[in-house]
Amino acid sequence: MPGGDLWSSVPVPAAPTAVVDLDAFDANLAAMVARAQGRPLRLASKSVRCRALIERALESPGFSGVLAYSAAEAAWLVSCGVRDVVVGYPTVDTETIADTAAAPSLAEQVTFMVDLPEHVAMLAAAAGTTPLRVCIDVDASLRIGRLHLGVHRSSVHTTQEVCRMARLVANTPGVTLVGLMFYEAQVAGVPDSSRVVRAMKLRSMAQLLPRRTEIVRAVAEISSLEFVNGGGTGSIAATRRDPSVTEIAAGSGLFTPTLFDSYDDSGLTPAAYFVSPVVRKPSPAVAVTFAGGYVASGPASKSRVPKPVHPQGLSYFGQEGAGEVQTPLRGPGARSLRVGDPVWFRYAKAGEMCERFDELLLVRAGAVVQRAPTYRGEGRTFG
Repeated sequence: MPGGDLWSSVPVPAAPTAVVDLDAFDANLAAMVARAQGRPLRLASKSVRCRALIERALESPGFSGVLAYSAAEAAWLVSCGVRDVVVGYPTVDTETIADTAAAPSLAEQVTFMVDLPEHVAMLAAAAGTTPLRVCIDVDASLRIGRLHLGVHRSSVHTTQEVCRMARLVANTPGVTLVGLMFYEAQVAGVPDSSRVVRAMKLRSMAQLLPRRTEIVRAVAEISSLEFVNGGGTGSIAATRRDPSVTEIAAGSGLFTPTLFDSYDDSGLTPAAYFVSPVVRKPSPAVAVTFAGGYVASGPASKSRVPKPVHPQGLSYFGQEGAGEVQTPLRGPGARSLRVGDPVWFRYAKAGEMCERFDELLLVRAGAVVQRAPTYRGEGRTFG
């Protein structure tokens, strides 16, 4: 947590504002690279959504390439000079696929994700003179009988299913298989909240390692692979131990939102905040800020709500919570607040916060050193 200088010295405007502490951001970047122990990190752009900070991370030895969340975003990033962008999810954006296929400079740098024959057919139908690059998304969930622990998205799980998909790509003109992705969400995306969760993570990695190794070896006999992507910020240490993985996806740790507060030994520091002013004092013990109802995606729960962190001693009313245009706060911290005073919040997830703001105030040593536009500030919304 930053010192009091950040709270007191950063001149925040009266309107709700987003702030990134570059000292913490850079410390997180270094900590993530150190944890990877030489394994390259592919930057998950959805966790940042600000070109200036994406470029800052990519300038660091240890980060290489981007894992985008949208095909249009990937094409835009490449047009802005970013190289080696993998679209992390299948797309049905036929216009962007066609634009990418028609421009060799894009087709050489953008890799599309597939896990169904329909995905392959859509890409092949648009392919031009430069083959479109393809990565297969392999289901990395933990299976115990009928129990499924992990995300529900990819249709390929077994070695046979992945090889069938690999052969389809290899035998389809206009596309080239260059990579595999395994996202162990049940490890990377789940806080260490109990011994049961920790045991589940250990069992998941124990099951995944031999399966991933077998799949990579089998697919390598079908196509030459440039990369095998795995993990996320929450599993860097675990995923790096798998020799079949050539790179690890990571991004959320740069901002370190509140969902990371329950991870064991993350070694990361909160770096991103939004600040909203007090606009009402209905009673001495209650302060109402403007807006603040920026609830993160995922299961509806308290873990998805922004956390007021300064001044200390602030909490929500159970029947109101964080509101669309008004957020009432109570507690000891509310008594010291006056109309116009800023309240600092941390977001529950990382880059989603940037969808609410046109720019980020980048701060170093308590001073604003840059006002960097977010994707939204550049007129780009991808989801």
